[in-house]
Amino acid sequence: MKTDIKLIDYLNTRRSTPAIQLAEPGPDKAELEEILRLTVRVPDHGKLAPWRFIVYRGEERKRLGEAALKHALQKNPELSADFQNVERTRFTRAPVIVAVVSTAAPHVKIPEWEQLMSAGAVCLNMLMAANANGYAANWLTEWVSYDESFGPELGIKSGEKVAGFIYIGSTTFPPVERPRPELADVVTWVGEA
Repeated sequence: MKTDIKLIDYLNTRRSTPAIQLAEPGPDKAELEEILRLTVRVPDHGKLAPWRFIVYRGEERKRLGEAALKHALQKNPELSADFQNVERTRFTRAPVIVAVVSTAAPHVKIPEWEQLMSAGAVCLNMLMAANANGYAANWLTEWVSYDESFGPELGIKSGEKVAGFIYIGSTTFPPVERPRPELADVVTWVGEA
């Protein structure tokens, strides 16, 4: 068996970059298309492609931030100035944000759970594809993923769910390690090798 040391090194050092640390330049359209082309190479039982992408760039991100602020203020008119700024800048933390939208639906053969997992695999693949193209990235959800009344503002259709927002940009910050689980805490061995 041939070991791919570059891939092992990448997986050993892969980190998400906090969205607030992402800056210009972000990927241009051609680079984004390459990232998305790599992204769709995921396990997908039944070849359903039970997900789609919405790419937010440019001034549209500011409009979405203002819409998020308005929505948040309707839910909590007492929102502090700091939290108002968080909402206003929610979609401008990175040059590009891609919504990974799960379109999982009942199917005669493929359980919805498997379709949802495929959308999760898409999110991770997008992080890795962004990294492979020289960009830093982060996978976030936050309240805007779960608030169905805000979904139409984002282009989310009825019955769809946001698997994640992938924030993509450049960074000058060094990656920071975080604690990872101990294998003994998450692995059950059955049988002998």
